[in-house]
Amino acid sequence: MSAPSIPNLLSLRGSRGGSRGRGRGGSHRGSSSGPSASHDTTIQGTDADAAVSRLSAVELDYLIDPFAGYFVAPSPPPFHSGPGPGLPTPRRLPIINRGTYTRTTAIDILIHRFLSSTFSTGKPRQIVSLGAGTDTRCFRLFTSSQKHQNIHYHEIDFPVIISKKNTLIRTVPALNGILSPPMPLPNSATNQSYVSKQHANPETGNTLTLHPLDLRFFPSSPSSLPGLSQECPTLLLSECCLCYLPPSTASDIITSFTSCFPSLGLVIYEPILPGDAFGRMMISNLAARGVTMPTLAVYQTQEDQERRLLEAGFREVRSRTVDQIWEEWVGEGERERVDGLERLDEVEEWKLLAGHYVVVWGWNEGEGVRLEVGRGDDDEGDETE
Repeated sequence: MSAPSIPNLLSLRGSRGGSRGRGRGGSHRGSSSGPSASHDTTIQGTDADAAVSRLSAVELDYLIDPFAGYFVAPSPPPFHSGPGPGLPTPRRLPIINRGTYTRTTAIDILIHRFLSSTFSTGKPRQIVSLGAGTDTRCFRLFTSSQKHQNIHYHEIDFPVIISKKNTLIRTVPALNGILSPPMPLPNSATNQSYVSKQHANPETGNTLTLHPLDLRFFPSSPSSLPGLSQECPTLLLSECCLCYLPPSTASDIITSFTSCFPSLGLVIYEPILPGDAFGRMMISNLAARGVTMPTLAVYQTQEDQERRLLEAGFREVRSRTVDQIWEEWVGEGERERVDGLERLDEVEEWKLLAGHYVVVWGWNEGEGVRLEVGRGDDDEGDETE
């Protein structure tokens, strides 16, 4: 694969992912117009790319996600002007499918580490997904064979994105068979937040709360968001989300959590190394689509990303590139299975591409939060009664 044709991993968000525009902009004060609105629409469009990448990986058996298809709109065939079937979901290149698999697996492992380490607290565990977009992780968690309990999942994104997800939960039987119709929460600030309960197994106490909120106007105290408590163990997720914000805004969001949530973990997935030849090409490709990542200039390396979390107040910080995660976290048998799904000829390109994306995570050990991961830990973790 020649250098100009090497894809970037922007499409690896989403469970993903995937899915990674994940609530980076847009106005919570109503509709907007002009260049800012156009840029927001472009960023939102990356989430549709992530949803397609996730479905591609699912259809080829990289991942198990029975909900992925509900978040991908059918592609109309050329000159399609009326009702009828659309085109099949586009199949991503093997290098992209492997990236989707590896990043999704890594974040799943860290989430299950959080859940297993905090189960004995007896308190609800909160997962806050910034710019959740079309992410299906909540549905996968609530239907997992692990039978998770007391998970309060929060998703924050553009009002238009939240509205679409709200509608899907209400209208798609496979989704409303798991969650109750989203109901308005009292005491919502500018925009109305909604909560759904896992009514299929109400004894679990699991809930999903949807917050239509522009992260550029994130409140100084996250606990002011309806249904979010600073007294509960909390995991904050940013899968290619904070990178679309000004560095100061992104830092303020993180410190707003570390300053008032004593039992906190954070997982960030972002690109790195913008200064080498591949990084410059990646930035150029994104710019051609009208996409910029302001934080990339500030947090250019793994070390920068770890320093970022330490300065935000996390006591324990770790990081791995996507390439390192593939080699260290995915067991040999599982790597053989994935290798057998598609022929991957571009091994060097894979290493180059995957080496330019990093998962960095940190935690404070209040209420038992611990996100330590060992080599070959490609399991879901257990919640022991």
